[in-house]
Amino acid sequence: MESMNCIFCNPDEESVVLRNNHGYARYDGYPVSPGHLLIIPYRHVSSLFDLTDKEVQGLWSLLKAGKEFLNEKYHPDGFNVGVNVGEAAGQSVFHVHIHLIPRYHGDVKDPKGGVRGVIPGRMGY
Repeated sequence: MESMNCIFCNPDEESVVLRNNHGYARYDGYPVSPGHLLIIPYRHVSSLFDLTDKEVQGLWSLLKAGKEFLNEKYHPDGFNVGVNVGEAAGQSVFHVHIHLIPRYHGDVKDPKGGVRGVIPGRMGY
């Protein structure tokens, strides 16, 4: 069973910073900014689109709680929220997870376009 080898299916309890009935939040192992969190469902499912409505609601609640947690601890100036769905979109761990990435004034030269930057050269518009 693929969930037995999944890094997100059996979280190290010390790494969990927030949780609810549907999932948990932990820091990203390879953060792109200070405070970068992952919001992860307990159920092993690879795609965001395969989550139940209740799981989506639970993860959204964790996302909002994560924002408040990061506001208090890191005082970011903004956020990017993203999910990679499928290998072509850059997904490398096939247990859905939502990136909550704090952003800070000056962390990049020109942040205009935000998540559009996943395709180089397409940020500007």
